[in-house]
Formats: sequence, structure tokens, C-alpha cells
Amino acid sequence: MFNFEKLEVWQKSIVYAGHVYRVTKTFPKEEQFGLTNQIRRAANSISSNIAEGSARPPADFARFLGYATGSLYEVVTQATIARNECFLTPAEYTQLYADAEEISRMLSGLRRSLGD
Repeated sequence: MFNFEKLEVWQKSIVYAGHVYRVTKTFPKEEQFGLTNQIRRAANSISSNIAEGSARPPADFARFLGYATGSLYEVVTQATIARNECFLTPAEYTQLYADAEEISRMLSGLRRSLGD
């Protein structure tokens, strides 16, 4: 097992990406290469940045956690657009948003623990 796999925030971000994939399956076909692709890529970037950064010195890891946070904020923005376009139900949006808040707090805490 790699060290990053032990991080709860990485585990939650993997689950979060899976949730994003499930809720975007119902997006309109014409959004396949637009919003669907964009929100999925951003969701995937969260865990990817955590994993990549974990192999670097603490200051670099903190920077990658910042990238992960940026990707998380992208998902929130894209989910808001999807909700406004009625591609997400209010319940789906609320769950994505609540999970994003939790992951954001975890990323912030981990970043602080690295001295950033």
C-alpha cells in the first residue's frame, strides 16, 4: 500500500469522484464533451494531486494540496452550473456540496499540518 492510500482525505476524494461519475451519467448527451467531461476531470484531479504531492517534500506536498483544493472548487462551480441547468437534482447537488465542504476542511487541515 502506498502512503497516500492511508490518507483519509485521499480515500474520501476517491469516493467523491465516484459520486460525481454516478450523478453525471444522467447529464444530456450534448454535454458529454462539455460539462460532463469537465466536472469528471476536476473530480479526478483531487485525488491525483494528493497522490502526486505525497511523493514530494512537505512544501511541495502543501502546494499540491492547494491544487487539489482548486480542483475541488472547480467541481463545486461546475455542480452549481449543472444544478442551475437542472442536470442535477437539489438532493444530488446538496450531497456533492456537503462532501466538498468536508474534503475542503480535510485538505486545509493536512496542509496546515505540513507547516503551510
